[in-house]
Amino acid sequence: MLPLRGCHRRLLSLRGVTAPSLLPPITTTPTTSMAAPQSHSHPAKTLRASPPPPSTAGSAPKRSRTMATDAAATAHSASAGCSAMKAEFAKHAEYLNTLNDKRERLVKASRDLTMNSKKSIFQVHRISKNNKEEVLSKAENDLTVVVNQYIGKLVKELQGTDFWKLRRAYTFGVQEYVEAATFCRFCKTGTLLSLAEINDSLLELGDKSVEPLQINVLDYVLGVADLSGELMRLAIGRISDGEVEYAKNICAFVRDIYRELTLVVPLMDDNSEMKKKMETMLQSVVKIENACFSVHVRGSEYIPLLGSSADPDYSFFGASDFDQ
Repeated sequence: MLPLRGCHRRLLSLRGVTAPSLLPPITTTPTTSMAAPQSHSHPAKTLRASPPPPSTAGSAPKRSRTMATDAAATAHSASAGCSAMKAEFAKHAEYLNTLNDKRERLVKASRDLTMNSKKSIFQVHRISKNNKEEVLSKAENDLTVVVNQYIGKLVKELQGTDFWKLRRAYTFGVQEYVEAATFCRFCKTGTLLSLAEINDSLLELGDKSVEPLQINVLDYVLGVADLSGELMRLAIGRISDGEVEYAKNICAFVRDIYRELTLVVPLMDDNSEMKKKMETMLQSVVKIENACFSVHVRGSEYIPLLGSSADPDYSFFGASDFDQ
């Protein structure tokens, strides 16, 4: 198959016409390569890889003596710093382990203190018109045992240390003891046992050369707040025995405590627990007041049946001639 140019020239030669070429001449343009043109005047240079360095497998490279000395000094100082850090953290770990062990012993001692203080409270609740002196004497003896054995154990564990750090471990036992001691004092004298009197009784338990264990104000106030519940039970029991005046004295005493604590609680920093106890104290005050009010209003109806060794009187039933 002939190209187009060849066909055109062949046609013109057959016709006998000589004419210039109708098609533009085809010029060849050298193509430009992306690679740089090589000069024909100089032969091409071949890139050769540089010879490898001589092998140093047989001998170690020499190092500067100064650099080696500095590296050894740095390693020595780093090991010394690491050992000092380990010793410091070992000291802290020993302190924390000792503190945790002491906390566990205090929790156990606080549990024993709580249990034996409750026994003293139960002993006071056995009081009546006929055995008041005997019951209170036995309750005081029980409290003396509690102080010497269980509070004395707390004092030995806490003396000479920052006992405020471990307050949460023994606070419930101290609160129960404050409740028992104040309850016994009220039943005996009708007054409130003060914080100074309690702390003075603890001075003989510890070593005088170190800081003694002192019950703080918060634990004392929390214990006094719990006292209202025991006084409420005592008041109901005294009403059932016919001692209405004694129950009225308890009612007035609990009201005074609640009124004074109402002024103190807003000034306390950590008063979340105290607020709950104040609600319980208000319920105790209301129960005592309701019982005293009922006895005062309707006392002529059922007081002869309560706490009387004489024959009961059924006249208020409209049955004076009731057949017994």
